[in-house]
Amino acid sequence: MDAFRFSLTDEEKASLKDLVRLRIAARLAGRDPASPRPPTGKLREPHGAFVTLTLRGRLRGCIGHIVGDRPLFETIGDMAEAAAFGDPRFTPLTREEFQDIAIEISVLSPLTPCPDPALVEVGRHGLLVRRGARSGLLLPQVPVEWGWDRETFLDQTCRKAGLEPGCWRHPDTKLSWFEAEVF
Repeated sequence: MDAFRFSLTDEEKASLKDLVRLRIAARLAGRDPASPRPPTGKLREPHGAFVTLTLRGRLRGCIGHIVGDRPLFETIGDMAEAAAFGDPRFTPLTREEFQDIAIEISVLSPLTPCPDPALVEVGRHGLLVRRGARSGLLLPQVPVEWGWDRETFLDQTCRKAGLEPGCWRHPDTKLSWFEAEVF
């Protein structure tokens, strides 16, 4: 897999994090979430992205859009609201929690078929496993946070899909990979 050559300036990263806060704050206040204009053309390029919210070091919401079919700025804004209010694993974010929320954004490269699971690098690649109607995705930072090796990462991606560990070895399972800029 070629290196993901997309990168953002500190100003662009700060702009995206500000956007996440603005969208969540507007929703908490019952206002329509007006989005400011993106400061650079790069933020209007189509990319998939995830927004992850943590509260005191614990996951509080994580939602993403894996296909780069809309401008990054729009995707980040929509995923911010979805992570705060639409992650089915959590109740909607409250005003009290909002003050202490930490934000992590992952901008994704395009998904491509992984030619060989032995090439997967922990910390570099994110994975998507699909078999039938089931699919599971883990971002590149997840195995690092949990201290997993490559095989555990592959197995845990299968589990995320609701499939048995090792399913990535079966010929009817599709394995895709991607890279991400995480900040």
